[in-house]
Amino acid sequence: MPKPLCVSCQRFYRPKRNSTYVAEMMPAKQGAEPGLTEPESWVPYKVWVADLWECLGCGHNLISGYAYQPMAEKHSPDFDRWMQLTTVRVNDC
Repeated sequence: MPKPLCVSCQRFYRPKRNSTYVAEMMPAKQGAEPGLTEPESWVPYKVWVADLWECLGCGHNLISGYAYQPMAEKHSPDFDRWMQLTTVRVNDC
């Protein structure tokens, strides 16, 4: 399978870090705006492991290659331990 492609630079992304832990957040209130608009309106939901890629042309980063299932969900007994490993958060659903 080809590597992700940066359309702007016409270059392939390169792996920057494998096993990047991602916190998937869920809205804490109805109508929470996704992204960075209302980060306080989102709470942890799942922890995923994926790969961090970087375009060496423009420096843009992306996350791709997620595991088949999350490492933990909010009701998992070890969820807090997994959350401590996260370096990326996504406020969207």
